[in-house]
Amino acid sequence: MEVQIRSRNLEVTDRLREYVNKKTRRLDRYMPKISELTVDLEDENTRSTVGRYVAQITLRDERGTILRAEERTDDMFSSIDAVVDKINRQIDRYRGKRISNRRDTDEAAFEPLAEEVALLVDEAEEGNIVRRKRFPLHPMSTEEAIEQMELLGHDFFVFFNHEEEAVNVVYRRHDGNYGLLLPELD
Repeated sequence: MEVQIRSRNLEVTDRLREYVNKKTRRLDRYMPKISELTVDLEDENTRSTVGRYVAQITLRDERGTILRAEERTDDMFSSIDAVVDKINRQIDRYRGKRISNRRDTDEAAFEPLAEEVALLVDEAEEGNIVRRKRFPLHPMSTEEAIEQMELLGHDFFVFFNHEEEAVNVVYRRHDGNYGLLLPELD
């Protein structure tokens, strides 16, 4: 597993790089099929020192599942420790759901999770499009899309529904339930 370290407003020293590698090396024990691991480190220019240092971990496994965690503290090393703890909890939750799903479904009918698509929406004051993101769509069921949305902590998720053979959007409603958008061409 190769760890990609990206930084913003921060110089990544050898000590910091070694610390990140040491902390993230343990993630292989809990999720052995990690195909990509990205660590984003940022020093936000704020007047307050509280929550100034941001560490974010994004990982993908061979099945295409994406897990992401972010933490902010007043020390970069504390941020790294906190985000690694948070991603470990997400891995435990993900593994628990996978084991639970295997018990509930026939093994032959179980399909691997497709690549999760994270859409990041930046709001601009003028209402202009400030970011565009292209991503591959892989077939998955509605249940798998909901699971991916929950793992990422997003409010919506765009996916290719293999049952409908179309692009769909699943979203979390204010009442705690989910909605499914099924676009149709005129």
